[in-house]
Amino acid sequence: MADSRPPIIGILALQGDFAAHGRVLDRIGCRAVEVRKPEQLDEISGLIIPGGESTTLLKLMATWNFEPAIREFHAAGKPIFGTCAGVILLATDVTHPAQHSLGLLDVTVERNSYGRQIDSFEARGTLCDDGRDIDVPLEMVFIRAPRIVRVGPGVRVLARHENEPVLVATRNIFGATFHPEMTSDSTVHELFVSVCRADQSCIE
Repeated sequence: MADSRPPIIGILALQGDFAAHGRVLDRIGCRAVEVRKPEQLDEISGLIIPGGESTTLLKLMATWNFEPAIREFHAAGKPIFGTCAGVILLATDVTHPAQHSLGLLDVTVERNSYGRQIDSFEARGTLCDDGRDIDVPLEMVFIRAPRIVRVGPGVRVLARHENEPVLVATRNIFGATFHPEMTSDSTVHELFVSVCRADQSCIE
């Protein structure tokens, strides 16, 4: 029987808006842990890689030797959720310009595709399942957002903005080009938490 207790969710706390994710998780009754060392991954059920500056995050991850630890975490089937810079780090291909990434989510991401900081904007949409609207409203904030320009086989589109994918997922990896932690809407975090529960997946 699956454990009914809320899972412990780690937030990579090297750079970026990790604290905002923690506040959302607290609000929905989950224990959030700020992850600053690779060995902390052993203590959590799921990991959020927050927005920030992707090249800076890569440098900090290299300093603390996070990449092999995250790969091992993924290989063990543990869920990972990347938002904004986080989805850049998870992607198999990064352009504009090309950049190293973990290659765990089969998408191509174009960096800073929505423009500069002053071009940030808010939008409203609904969750979907590969184009089928499932009538769950969704608030989205885009800040220097990347764009998902290719979605590989086995990757499902769970939200779109102007017919472009902005939230995608496999069984245990989520990627969002927007910042769900910067709204009052906890829908996306609740979806991720449901996948983090032991022996459960809401999108299988």
